[in-house]
Amino acid sequence: MSYLVPPPLPAPVVVTKDVGGFVSEYQARTEEYRKENREVRLHECRSACTLALSLPNVCVYPNSILKFHLAYNARNHISDYGVSSELFNSYPDAVRARLGTLTREYKVISGAELIQLGIRDCNEPRIMVASVGKTVPRPVDPDISLSGMMHSVANAWSRTGASQPPPVPSEPVKLASREPAKPAPSDVVFAAFPLPPARPQELSGTEEETDSKLTLAEDKAADVPLPPSRPASLTLSYTQRLPVLARPRIMAGAAPILPSQTFVALATITQR
Repeated sequence: MSYLVPPPLPAPVVVTKDVGGFVSEYQARTEEYRKENREVRLHECRSACTLALSLPNVCVYPNSILKFHLAYNARNHISDYGVSSELFNSYPDAVRARLGTLTREYKVISGAELIQLGIRDCNEPRIMVASVGKTVPRPVDPDISLSGMMHSVANAWSRTGASQPPPVPSEPVKLASREPAKPAPSDVVFAAFPLPPARPQELSGTEEETDSKLTLAEDKAADVPLPPSRPASLTLSYTQRLPVLARPRIMAGAAPILPSQTFVALATITQR
């Protein structure tokens, strides 16, 4: 992936191989990454791509390769020392000390060496540090606050020329009443439950009276006629047996088709 073609936010910019180009284009893209606080991960980066080292959220891998050299004019290939100084000044102090100066030939620094120089390792987790600053008070709308309302009333009275109204005594602020607390489980268990309904009058009385009432009920049930018996035609009998079929008789004068000496019974063969 090229340094100039980033993925959509908030994904980090992963530079797999970038051979450089116009320094002005890389400077503009670097400033965008700086404003977005975008993370840039470098694998192989050359020439103008090394501007990424000026970003606060840049990182390299131990096997990364970065190549540095002087900037030159694309038309006549003459070295441009003004642009080269801008490149060199954008690097961290440790990297500038390691390079010394930029030359026409590449100066190669590995990712492992850059990590030793203070560049963050991409394999390590990114640590976010909160900045310590002054607490900014939240703006208060004067039209809503009580003091603002009092000032507006005082200004209205002063514009009309009337005398100042008497000061309003400050009343204590009444807190909203809370809901009553729910009773404890023990209070619910031992609460006074309603009594069951009274027993009907016809069922009330002593045991002897109750027995006599049950006896009368049985006598009345005995007077009720029984239902008619089931017709015999609909009664099923499970004891009836199936009729035994008569075997066919041998006709008089009949003779076996084959002589009996030809075939021997199976039982006879088994005995042998």
